[in-house]
Amino acid sequence: MTAIFPDESGFIQNQRYRARDLSAEQLEAFSGVVAILTVLSDEWKAIQAWARLAPVAAQSSTENRAEAVEAIEKVVLTVEAVNPRGARKLFTSADYPEFTIPGAAAMEFFRQFTDSLSISA
Repeated sequence: MTAIFPDESGFIQNQRYRARDLSAEQLEAFSGVVAILTVLSDEWKAIQAWARLAPVAAQSSTENRAEAVEAIEKVVLTVEAVNPRGARKLFTSADYPEFTIPGAAAMEFFRQFTDSLSISA
């Protein structure tokens, strides 16, 4: 896994991680993200995935019979895949709602790397 991020000066940095660099909890969270990629057909193989925090619209409770829509921050994936003929395609959460990952574990996993990288860069 490679984390790519802008440092405080705006320069793009990257940090590589191997499975042995991750804790058991991080590996479990990462495996959950990888499992989501299995929704691609056998024809398409993921070669690169990007994770980012993005505001996602969510309906909240109704008051006076009017529904309120609020934005909740979630981890969202974009996946680049290739097929056997060499064609490339980007798959997004618009294509696959499973690429929007809710939950505290996904947010914690994402922030584990992005928060610590931006501070140490």
